[in-house]
Parts: sequence; C-alpha cells; structure tokens
Amino acid sequence: MPSPSSPIITSMLDQDLYKLTMLQVYYHWFQEADDTEFKFKCRTPGFDLRTLAEAIMTELEHVCTLGFTREELKYLSSLPYLKKDFIDFLRIFRLDPDHISIDTSGEHLDLRFRGPLIYITMFEIFALGIISELANRERFPEPDYGEGRRRLQEKIAQVKTHPETSGFMFTDFGTRRRFNKAWQREVVETFCKELPQNFNGTSNLALARELGIRPIGTMAHEFLQACQAIGPRLIDSQKHALETWAKEYRGQLGIALTDVVGFDAFLQDFDLYFAKLFDGLRHDSGDPYWWTEKALEHYRKLGIDPRSKTLIFSDDLNIPKALRIYDTFKDQTRVGFGIGTNLTNDLGHKPLNIVIKMTRCRNHPVAKISDSAGKEMCEDQAYLDYLAYTFNIDRKVMADN
Repeated sequence: MPSPSSPIITSMLDQDLYKLTMLQVYYHWFQEADDTEFKFKCRTPGFDLRTLAEAIMTELEHVCTLGFTREELKYLSSLPYLKKDFIDFLRIFRLDPDHISIDTSGEHLDLRFRGPLIYITMFEIFALGIISELANRERFPEPDYGEGRRRLQEKIAQVKTHPETSGFMFTDFGTRRRFNKAWQREVVETFCKELPQNFNGTSNLALARELGIRPIGTMAHEFLQACQAIGPRLIDSQKHALETWAKEYRGQLGIALTDVVGFDAFLQDFDLYFAKLFDGLRHDSGDPYWWTEKALEHYRKLGIDPRSKTLIFSDDLNIPKALRIYDTFKDQTRVGFGIGTNLTNDLGHKPLNIVIKMTRCRNHPVAKISDSAGKEMCEDQAYLDYLAYTFNIDRKVMADN
C-alpha cells in the first residue's frame, strides 16, 4: 500500500469515465454554462470532516498541478466516442485552485467548487476519492485488509455458486467512495482474475487502461440538472438533455439516467423517439423492482420488446442484491449492474456516505428530486418547490415507493 505521505491522485485518468463523456458534451454544447457550483455533503452523522480541511486542500492543490500525459491522451483517443477536438482541449486542460472554496467556520465542512462548468466538473470524483481516503486513514489507521480479502472472496463465491450466472454482468463503480486507491486496484484485479466471464469492467479510466479492461459510463445527474438552467424551458429540460446527448454520441453511450425529477416524470418525456434512440435506462434510486416493472411496461406500451433493451442498476448494490434482481428479470430484459462502495470499501466497517452535487448552473439553482428520500440537495427551497410543481411531482408519494 502507498505511503500516506504520497499524493492520493497522481493521474488525471484516476477518474470515472462519465465525467469525461459529460465534459465532452459541455465542451461542444454548454460552454456558456459559467457561474456553476458543486457542493460537498457528508450524509453520515458523527464524523467531523473539518479536521481534514487542510489535508483536503493540499491534495486538491496537487491535483491542480496535473495534466493529461501524452500516453493518457493516446489512450483516450482510442475510445471511439471521444473526438479529436475534445482530446486537443484535454491536452491543455488544467484544474484551477481558485475554483475551490473550503470553509470550516460552520458546523460542517463546507467544500464547494465554483466557476465555468467545463472547468469544475472534473473536481467531483477527485475530491470524493481524496476525502474518502483521508477519512479512512483517520478512522482506521491499521486497516484489516485480511478481512477485506475474506469478504472479497465471499463475493466471488456468491457468484460462482449461484445456480445460473451466464448472463450476470457487473462493473466496478467504486472510485468515489473507495477505501483507498490501492485497495480499489486490488479488488478490480481480483475480479478480473476470478470472474472474467462476469466482471464487465470499471468506471475508473486509469484502472481500465492499466489492466486492459473496458471503461464504462455514460451520464450522471449533473448533466440533466445542468439542462434545467441551459435548456429552452424547465419543463423541456429532460428532453433537451436526451436530445443533446443523442446529437453528440450518435447512437453510442446509449444508457439514459432516469431519476433527476423522478421516474414517472422521466417516462412522460421518454417517448417512442427516445425509447428507440437509447439502448436502455439506468436505475439509481427508489425500489428497483417497482422501477423495473414500470420500465418494462413503458417499453411494451410503446410496442418495443424489452428484451432488446438494457436496464442498468447502480443504487446501493451488493452482489446478493444484484443476483436477486438478475434472477427476477433476466428473462424479460437485458440487465447489468454497477456496484460501488460495497466492492471497494468493504473491510468490515461502515463507509462514509459522501456526495458532491451540482447546486447552481449559470447562476441559476438546479436540483435533483430523487425516487429515494433524503437524496435531494438544493439550497433554494422556492426552486425545489417550483421544480416539483413543474413536473407534477408529489415528493411524499415518491419517497414511499
């Protein structure tokens, strides 16, 4: 394991793919999105992250000294959906410490990133990985890697002993809340070796490049949130997001995220045109069985065979939960799983639940109204109410689903 004195982030590729796929859209379509803000939040009570503020800032300042290397750009150029002019932009891309705001005067660590969208979006995964690793050093100075390896082998056995897993595919989505960088690498390498038929790849670009496996990712909530400020009308923001994505990727990266203003409101916009245009949908909040049944019903009503589509699950998963979902729906549609914290931060303790979310774009409030209670993050209650009104959302009903 690396020395605690070494910088945590040493490569610009130590990043989730979907940050770059979204950044390419921002670069081509959303360059007017200045005055954007992302805010950090720790959802786990009882741990004061203010004591780590100086170390967090030191690590983030180091990230701002990094750029994409020639070999890293060559690797990114090999991905068919990343375009030459965007690669040329990455050639000169740097993060700026002036876009970081960190304040410890309140009751909680107040960490924000403010500036043009194309220059601050990349902070998110770097910052979360840094905070998670620093907090774990503080909480667990002598990590029990033996217990972590025992649990890892237990996960592998759960797949190997399951009655039927020929079509069961899962991906590492664990960069943002990993125990540390070295442990994520060990987990991914072990899955590559032990479950080559089931382990589909990783969201982490550095690991994908180094291990010769598939990088996986499309869009995150911030993309659809940005369209609340950039699109023609708020009521059309989801349609604007999906249309822009389709124009950029022309049939590639065709998995749409569904829960920025709730699944019911998403399906109102996801008509036959988009249902045919996109390969499938990603679940990230709410009951997965309720969500899947609604998705299957929606496709059938549109005259589309759900077996031709892919449903990806990525909300608070572990291997047993993913296998149960797979068993239930594998004959009705294609299913896949992105598993995060339970893969890369399972050493016998409860990981911190940390997030960084977009709160403003073009100096305009934006928000997500999730299908799960407690995932909303907006500092403007009037805007949150207006968003719910615009999309006819009953937040109490959604939370009960």
